[in-house]
Amino acid sequence: MGNGIWIGLSALAVGFLLGYIVLRWGMRQSRKRAKLDADNLLEMARRKAEIETLDARAKVEREIEGLRTDFERAEQRAELEIEMKLKEIRSHEESIGALDHQLELRQKRIEKELDELQENRTNLAQMSANMQRTMANLASMDVQEIKESLREQVRLDCLEELKNLRKDVLERSEADIHREARRTILAAMQRIASKPNNDITAAIVQLPNDEMKGRIIGREGRNIKCFETATGTTLLIDESPSMVMVSSFDPVRREIAKTALERLVADGRIHPATIEEFVSEARNDVDQIVENAGDAAVSHLKISRVHPEIITLLGKLKFRTSYSQNALEHSVEAGFLASIIASELGLDPHIAKRAALLHDIGKAIDGEYEGSHAMVGAEFVRARGEDRIVVNAVAAHHEEVPPESLYAAVVILADTISAVRPGARSETLTSYIDRLKELEEVALSFEGIRSAYAIQAGREVRVIVDPRQISDGDARKLAREIRDKIEEHLEFPSTIRVTVVREQRFIETAK
Repeated sequence: MGNGIWIGLSALAVGFLLGYIVLRWGMRQSRKRAKLDADNLLEMARRKAEIETLDARAKVEREIEGLRTDFERAEQRAELEIEMKLKEIRSHEESIGALDHQLELRQKRIEKELDELQENRTNLAQMSANMQRTMANLASMDVQEIKESLREQVRLDCLEELKNLRKDVLERSEADIHREARRTILAAMQRIASKPNNDITAAIVQLPNDEMKGRIIGREGRNIKCFETATGTTLLIDESPSMVMVSSFDPVRREIAKTALERLVADGRIHPATIEEFVSEARNDVDQIVENAGDAAVSHLKISRVHPEIITLLGKLKFRTSYSQNALEHSVEAGFLASIIASELGLDPHIAKRAALLHDIGKAIDGEYEGSHAMVGAEFVRARGEDRIVVNAVAAHHEEVPPESLYAAVVILADTISAVRPGARSETLTSYIDRLKELEEVALSFEGIRSAYAIQAGREVRVIVDPRQISDGDARKLAREIRDKIEEHLEFPSTIRVTVVREQRFIETAK
């Protein structure tokens, strides 16, 4: 019985021991699994944190790229505005050149009038001195001496009358010349019927839908980068619905890009291969348009034997503007005006219209040539075999070199008429009204003025003065002062006539 109890106790101890071992082993396994689970959780948390970090970084990079794109778009728009301002400045410079020529002529006329006035004063002083000597001599002379003196006085009076007659004839001749010049210019202008020009800005391409914008941009911007590289232009894709703007300072490149993009949109297959194909076709088409435009201009004016390179440059003027006026249409119009004016003056109309057609050809020459467009254009046509009269007329049309013939003066006149005629160069209503107000304010800034009115579309200002404060002499002086202040403070495309009116009215009522 004691052995049985011992065996039972031994079995119980062994069972406890085995249970303890099993429990210990289970706890170790649980710790290993817990540690493994913890490691897995830590690894998942680390990966999740890395993914979130990458997402946040990608989001920040997208925002930075968006801000960079907005900045570049704003910069391109600013460059477009600057280019438009530069065009306006160049137009004003052309107008100032014409005004300087008119001012020089006016200054010469004033100097001539001052010389004549000084001569009249000298003659009057001499006549007064002669009269005093004559009266003193008459008191001590006999009849015969008086007769001789009278004969001498009559002879002197006849000389003075002949001088005055000569002066009147010269003044009438000058007036006839001015009247004939006005008649010739009006006849030339009335024979030319030209259409008004519209303002030309950056090229805009319409899209069938906004989805097309994404296709134009392409994956990671591949398509738009390829297009801009092939055309040398910039595509501005903003929030404007169903439209893309093609930006470039070179109008020929802009036209090539616009044509290629329109064809790509119509075709629908937009990827680098088709982009290069359509750009090449558009470039060939635009080159053909340039050649056709140059040939048409030469044929329209019936000009023969023109160098092919000159015809190509003339065609490029089709895509250029000066203060919204198309450069090629302006050159053709100036050619017709010069031909008519030359015919009226008895000059060769063919030489005149040839020089007028080529006068702005320097505007189409690449910027790598240094100098103004007049001088560069003159050198270009001289190297292509043009006559020296034509070369000088091209170089002198902004009076950078002295005119060597009447043909240069005719080209200057035709260029000015074509540029300042009504409708040639657009002007917004706001700027037009502001210019009229500024003109009236300048006139009203002087003392003794009752009212001032800008008339004839701003080409004349009529000033009404108070006759009790302003005399006739003061009115003449006031007209010159108003003219000087207008020239100093205002910018205007042509001439402005200042008319000062001084009158007195006396009213009585009979009963």
